[in-house]
Amino acid sequence: MNKTRHTSTAKGLRPPEGKEPISIALRHERHNLIHYRPYPKQRRFHDVGGDHAAGPDCPPGCDGRAHRERMLMGANQSGKTYCGGAEVAFHLTGLYPEDWTGLRFVGPTRGWVGCDTFPNVRDGAQRILIGEPKLESEWGTGLIPAAAIVETQRSGAGVPDLLDHVVVRHKSGGFSTAAFKSYDQGRKRWQGETLDWVWFDEEPPEDIYTEGLTRTNATRGAVWLTFTPLEGMSRVVHAFIEDVGGLR
Repeated sequence: MNKTRHTSTAKGLRPPEGKEPISIALRHERHNLIHYRPYPKQRRFHDVGGDHAAGPDCPPGCDGRAHRERMLMGANQSGKTYCGGAEVAFHLTGLYPEDWTGLRFVGPTRGWVGCDTFPNVRDGAQRILIGEPKLESEWGTGLIPAAAIVETQRSGAGVPDLLDHVVVRHKSGGFSTAAFKSYDQGRKRWQGETLDWVWFDEEPPEDIYTEGLTRTNATRGAVWLTFTPLEGMSRVVHAFIEDVGGLR
């Protein structure tokens, strides 16, 4: 189920001056973004990233403004990672659905995608966003359309087929970037950058979560978690659940 923490509204970035909107091949037959149809819990998770009707998954006193911090918790193979990845793809490309009411940036974005280990970020988030890691011929068959992928940079972390980052063409004409991170890199590797968003795929340690959130403070950006609760009632999970008055 999704749990949210209320803070101030996230704001987008303006398109670069002098850049005209460009056309991206939405109908590319091998990518999945155009076919994404969130089920109700996924839809709600996206919606509370923007102005929304307050519900039992919001903190008491929620005024319906966008939540900067969101959490989608569920069982294995329940669509959590796919949901989180779809939101990343929308923010990278600017190809939001017509009925999208969640968080929306008006220009290119910079963000991080994290998981507990590099092999897991490769086999989970990277695969869903880009395509099968072991087959470069399949890159562009994930949620990010091949027509929008400008550059894929392989990682030097010693993990086969792992990407360091991807550069994505935004529909405004600019370029978005997403870098792949691991929690076991330690807190220092999560410092320094200014970002629009951070996606934690699987539950992060508290210090990593705090650093990720801090990276978005200057932009008033957003962070979201998608995970299966394998670590019990950790401090990060407890903070979300406590804010909304317990699991419902």
